Amino acid sequence: MTPNTARHPRAYVAPLVATLLTLPMAAVTFFFVGLSPMACDSCGDAASDRFDASYDVAFPAFGFGLLVVLAVLVAAWALPWQRRYAAARVWLAVVAPAAVVLDAIVFNGLVDWP
Repeated sequence: MTPNTARHPRAYVAPLVATLLTLPMAAVTFFFVGLSPMACDSCGDAASDRFDASYDVAFPAFGFGLLVVLAVLVAAWALPWQRRYAAARVWLAVVAPAAVVLDAIVFNGLVDWP
């Protein structure tokens, strides 16, 4: 076996750390996104209508972003555990938690807050 095709003994570390960071971050973010309609409980009719219309667009976009995060995590775990895929595995592990942050930023940007 060549050095690049040999099994990497610590190939699981980057996906494991990414999973342990990403899943709690995604759960907390999902919790606060779910509570965000309460921000406009005391709004007037016009502000409430604007908020509801923007939330109806932002929430599915947030859900799609979480699916992208899940796909990145699965890809980090699914790469062959060979040395030549170590860099790609680390990059996917870094992208996963960053994608949760980006997803939250996109959600906050799409919502017309009162």
